[in-house]
Amino acid sequence: NVAHQLLVNAINSILGNIGTTVDLDNYSNQVGGNDAAFETFVNELNSGAVDAVIFLNSNPAYAYYNNTKLSEGIRKAATSISMNATVDETTALCKYHAPDHHYLESWGDVEVRAGYTGFIQPTISPVFNTRAAGESFLRWAGNTTEYYSYIKSYWTGILGGELAWNKAIHDGYVSSIKSSVPYKTSVLPTDYVATAFSNYSSNKEKIELSVYTKIGIGDGRYANNPWLQEMPDPISKVCWDNYAAIGKVTADKLDLKDGDVITIKTKTGVIENIPVLVQPGQARDTVSVALGYGRTAGGRVGKNVGKSAYSAISYNGKSYHYISNDVTIEKTNDGYELAQTQTHHTIEGRDIIREASLKEFVKDPKAGNHKHAHIITLWDEHDSKGHRWAMAIYLNACTGCGSCVVSCNAENNVPVVGRAEILKGREMHWLRIDRYYSFKDKDGKKATREAGMPTNFLAKKDDGIIDYSKGSGTDFENVRVAFQPLMCQHCGHAPCETVCPVLATVHSSEGLNHMAYNRCVGTRYCANNCPYKVRRFNWFKYRENDQFDFYMNNDLGRMVINPDVTVRSRGVMEKCSFCIQRIQAGKLQAKVENRKLKDGDVKTACQQSCPSNAIIFGDVNDKNSEINKLFSGKRSYVLLEEYNVQPSVSYMTKIRNVEEELASHGTHHTTASSEQKGAAKHEEHAH
Repeated sequence: NVAHQLLVNAINSILGNIGTTVDLDNYSNQVGGNDAAFETFVNELNSGAVDAVIFLNSNPAYAYYNNTKLSEGIRKAATSISMNATVDETTALCKYHAPDHHYLESWGDVEVRAGYTGFIQPTISPVFNTRAAGESFLRWAGNTTEYYSYIKSYWTGILGGELAWNKAIHDGYVSSIKSSVPYKTSVLPTDYVATAFSNYSSNKEKIELSVYTKIGIGDGRYANNPWLQEMPDPISKVCWDNYAAIGKVTADKLDLKDGDVITIKTKTGVIENIPVLVQPGQARDTVSVALGYGRTAGGRVGKNVGKSAYSAISYNGKSYHYISNDVTIEKTNDGYELAQTQTHHTIEGRDIIREASLKEFVKDPKAGNHKHAHIITLWDEHDSKGHRWAMAIYLNACTGCGSCVVSCNAENNVPVVGRAEILKGREMHWLRIDRYYSFKDKDGKKATREAGMPTNFLAKKDDGIIDYSKGSGTDFENVRVAFQPLMCQHCGHAPCETVCPVLATVHSSEGLNHMAYNRCVGTRYCANNCPYKVRRFNWFKYRENDQFDFYMNNDLGRMVINPDVTVRSRGVMEKCSFCIQRIQAGKLQAKVENRKLKDGDVKTACQQSCPSNAIIFGDVNDKNSEINKLFSGKRSYVLLEEYNVQPSVSYMTKIRNVEEELASHGTHHTTASSEQKGAAKHEEHAH
């Protein structure tokens, strides 16, 4: 929305951020387009003025707000070609399908960021009878040059020789190439501010709908990827569906609760029969719906999952609007249960997430991290010579994006189980990300909880347990969120090991908690005895069962299976292994090079994929390793420390950089002083 962007730019200009925080020179090209030009194209298509149209990796027959009009226009064109890799909604309307290579099969170049040209290089041979789009264009233009030769010839001339080309291919990119599309700055008109305020003033008592793209399937182009469909939403923890997120105050006003089904009517379209999720932190009189769902073609995984919200987009003559004012919500008599991987509602006052303010941290590096005293043990100590593998997680850095969850699935052949099994609590993820809310109740006292369904839960308050479902005035609108990745903790005193009757789970000499699948008989005693609930029971043969026909039941899907990791059968427990196959590969590489294993040689899949570097892995017995320094640091703590199971995963206390007075008076956030009091009280009790 151009108006919104200009408004944001005006705010940044007032704050002095332009040229400092906001970098105008190295802008991103990841999102671009011209809404007005596309509207002109659709009108010309419908008028019969367009003889031929080619769609390249775009699916407007699904993602355009008036897809009926566009569909009619495509049928009027004498020649219509889809170069999309799949038979999607647009391809089904076109007369010809010339599928492009997958990007992993292609050569190409991109300018994601101004001044930086990246080179796309194929990593696999083409799986299907496809052809690179660039090569198709060359052929149609009468040029018989291979696409690779064409790209190489072009860039060799630009870079100044084959040596420079080889270096660019080795590095993967070149910089100092001037952008072909110069950035144009413009005056920031104040009338946008006035218009925005006017719209707010005239509609603030009405329901406002905003549509957005989720982090997983995006605008719908990844809807056929089962890993992404099953990846829980970072905030709601919902899989396999979109929903209408509504704040508690607005839900009460509309007499709505979780699972109610509603119809949302806007001036441009209707979203029918979409389930409700009451969402803490949602602004009053607003409802949010994710785009990318409701696909009718493009693959069996994404087909008919959720509801399409593209009809709610409008066009104002200049650009598309993703916000609709004055919408009508009608409640139906139906109900729908959303599949969530986190539905428990309280942390029961335990210090699972430890927090402190920056002010307190500067004063005391141990702020918020007060450990238990006089811990006893029921286990004998293990020999800790040699390697001892461990992991550290920065709570400040984790954004809950879910990249680690998907990479763990891909690396370790974790099966996709689908919506029905998740509803039964049978998700198979070896790694999960727990999301915690914190807020205040009406009397200003701290209340912290872990939320799935905010209309019915118990929360811990300073002076006891309060049932907020009976309406005690909890501030649902102003919440803070913290994320905590949780995997097998590879405990030194592992409770799972002591109860397994067949020694299927044992302790290694390097501190790992192993699983021997061929020994496991599926008693599930280990899962019952695990205080972290990170073990998963394999209920089915997911690779040979039509009920789970996602990717493991066909030859094409099995191409994603990692040959270094076994595919488990039904009836066994499975869990995080700290990517033991990667540990072994690192050792073997060091042996081949006749050297000792050094810090950084082994990276787990979750660590490698984390965009914020929140996960650190290594040998804690190596005194020079980063993991050793973090484990011995003052911010380091382990989960459920009082059990003394000695986890090999350490968390770094979350430090909130907030102005405490502003937070307490303006947004009712939990202040660090109350956290400190709670921690002091906890330490006194421990002593």
